[in-house]
Amino acid sequence: MGATVTVNEELLGKIESYEDYAIEMQRGLTAIPAVSPTCGGEGEYDKALWLEKQLKGMKFDSIQRYDAPDKAAKNGIRPNIVARYKGRSSSRTFWIMSHLDVVPPGERSLWKTDPYKLHVQGRKLFGRGVEDNQQAVVSSLLIAKAMMECGVRPDVDFALLFVADEEVGSGFGADYLVSKHRGIFGKRDMFMVPDGGNPEGTLVEVAEKSIMWLKVHTVGKQCHASMPELGRNAHVAACELVTRLRDLYKKFPKKDKLFEPPGSTFEATKKENNVPNINTIPADDVFYLDSRVLPDYPLAKVKAEIRRHADAVEKKHGVKITCTSEQEGQAAPKTSPDADVVRLLVDAIHEVHGFKPKPKGIGGGTVAAFLRRLGLDAVVYSKLEETAHQPNESCNLDDLLADAKVFAIAALNTRPT
Repeated sequence: MGATVTVNEELLGKIESYEDYAIEMQRGLTAIPAVSPTCGGEGEYDKALWLEKQLKGMKFDSIQRYDAPDKAAKNGIRPNIVARYKGRSSSRTFWIMSHLDVVPPGERSLWKTDPYKLHVQGRKLFGRGVEDNQQAVVSSLLIAKAMMECGVRPDVDFALLFVADEEVGSGFGADYLVSKHRGIFGKRDMFMVPDGGNPEGTLVEVAEKSIMWLKVHTVGKQCHASMPELGRNAHVAACELVTRLRDLYKKFPKKDKLFEPPGSTFEATKKENNVPNINTIPADDVFYLDSRVLPDYPLAKVKAEIRRHADAVEKKHGVKITCTSEQEGQAAPKTSPDADVVRLLVDAIHEVHGFKPKPKGIGGGTVAAFLRRLGLDAVVYSKLEETAHQPNESCNLDDLLADAKVFAIAALNTRPT
């Protein structure tokens, strides 16, 4: 008598057989640019319609569109899609959230192939968006397809959430949904967000640092470089402020081993051009500060310390310094490393990959933050090559299939409340 095949084994076998389907889904998605209007594109409309057609060919119990109005986008909307496959109980929902938008290709000469035409080379797929975030889009489709073809209903509802606008702030995507359509999410729902990870598949992200990008604008007085006493050198003043801001590391020294790196970071980054010639002292200088701050510290306190340093430089050099926020977000509450969604994910990773990763926090921001601010448990995970936003962006087909297996096991092991 042969061994009994479990539901998990049957589903995982189905997912393994979907290589050709996964490639064709990637091909179709890659061919449809979904770039934000703020980056010169039309938004996600065409891509959402293509995906919606694929979803309607499957056995979802409901497919719902939530269109965020945006006059700059094609047809004036930014579509978000929820596809739900009902479980034996609807007391909670197991969600997989991915995003439809992509960043522009950038310098075309750096691409070896057409960024909007899928290129397959062995087990690797190349094209804009294949990793960020189509690996997630397609892996979630494989899970639903396998459940449907195997006639399996999970214990709880299984829902796929495809959002707009992740790349430029989520105002028409996750943020729009949690503010305008909060009712679609239950208090006991759990969320997998495959929009971050590492090549080893060991990063299970449960917390994020606060983020603050400041534009620091220094105004002095222009003069000839041979007579500096006639002017006020905005560049020199700005440089002193850059060095003074290194003291932020001492002012906010806490460490939290949940995060990597474990402390807050405060780094001067981008520098704008000032004068075009060498022999002029500039009256205008702009640099940017990227801060990733542990949740222990309110951003207001960090800004007050930056202002204190700016005031001292103003007084010393006779300049005027303004600090303008380009992006700012206080960290959302973390998902507890002991939460059900984390335990289920870690156990599923162990089953697929043979190791148990430890939950970690990161310095970057993800759309999971919008869910965590509602008190919902969300975890960010994917096994990926980390080529997002790069030329020749790639997705490893084996990683895509493995992600689908991990999330399928976690979904099947989720119990009703």
